[in-house]
Amino acid sequence: MSARVLLVDDEPNVLSALRRQLRDKYEIEVEQDPQAALKRLDRSNPFAAVVSDYRMPKMNGIEFLNEVKRLSPETTRVMLTGYADLDNAIRAVNDGNVFRFLTKPCEKETLLQHVNEAVKQYELVTAKRVLLEKTLKGSVELLSEITSMVNPHAGEQINRVRRSVKYLAMKKEVKDLWRYDIATMLCQLGTLILPPGTLDALISGAELSPEQTQMYEMHPGIAQSLLSKLPRMGAIADMIAYQLKGFDGSGTPRDAKKEDDIPLGGRILKIALDYDLALQLEKNPQQAFLSLEKNSDFYDPELMYYLEGMLGVEARYAIKTIRITELEPGMVLHEDVISNQGAMLLRKSLELDKDKIGHIQMFAQKVGINDEITVLVPEQETEEAEQAVEEQTN
Repeated sequence: MSARVLLVDDEPNVLSALRRQLRDKYEIEVEQDPQAALKRLDRSNPFAAVVSDYRMPKMNGIEFLNEVKRLSPETTRVMLTGYADLDNAIRAVNDGNVFRFLTKPCEKETLLQHVNEAVKQYELVTAKRVLLEKTLKGSVELLSEITSMVNPHAGEQINRVRRSVKYLAMKKEVKDLWRYDIATMLCQLGTLILPPGTLDALISGAELSPEQTQMYEMHPGIAQSLLSKLPRMGAIADMIAYQLKGFDGSGTPRDAKKEDDIPLGGRILKIALDYDLALQLEKNPQQAFLSLEKNSDFYDPELMYYLEGMLGVEARYAIKTIRITELEPGMVLHEDVISNQGAMLLRKSLELDKDKIGHIQMFAQKVGINDEITVLVPEQETEEAEQAVEEQTN
């Protein structure tokens, strides 16, 4: 598939000439109005390069490309300019807002060469990002699986809490949702140092010994120390470090931070983990929420409000036993997936996506599992399916 290149110039004749010179190699889009061009930018399908004139009405080329940088930072930016605008063009390059600038009139070979280099620069940047993301994702999944293997209770809690954290983070309209998900997946990493039976005692509501309490309070800091050594994990490590910190400043770490000074990820983890623990003890969502309300000073009031709203969402799940071929993303495992030989393959409370469904189908073919699985299905999907069946039978 050809790379996408956006050409912006207020002169139609110039745009036509530029398009003719590049259309054999690239997927070209053109726009005369720079403000309209900005509306074409889409992070989910970015342009590899944008070539812009300098002198345009409403917005000059430097202003336009600055906005391109903000809205689509990986897109490579190239500016066309007349000789009279060279000083401004050079300043734009030096400020890092423009990859190349070309002078008018621009020969076809020169234009094609620079656009080729711009596209290569885009491919280099995106390839590096994808590599980092895959490396980071693999590292996170490995650490999460190790935690689940050593402390199965911790693994189950992570699976349950991920949905709550995602819901609360979305309500807070965070832009980097992936950081909160990774923080959830790794928030129990430090529990690997806990004495045997500590998590069992915590989940059963038993009182921890002084040694168990001390070690439990240390686990977020240990996870923070481990993760801070990895690239791009500083903010995530801070979220994890504050998962036991009360909104009123109580808890660990014992510093002066309280209320909004506590990282949002830490506040979300605190309320999500405490609610999950209360739910395991009370076995009733409303009773679990009421137990948190008795200690409301520990929790961000806005998050408490959103959590109460989430209870209605969580209640809208139907329990269904379906065949493996009927599994769909968004469903939640209501029971462990066990091989015919008794090996644990996937733990309950895990939300399914395409990859996990693929794993289940592979398990069914390679090692053998029960052909029917009990899952939680969002009620809306259940209602739509029932309505479809009803329409077909009428």
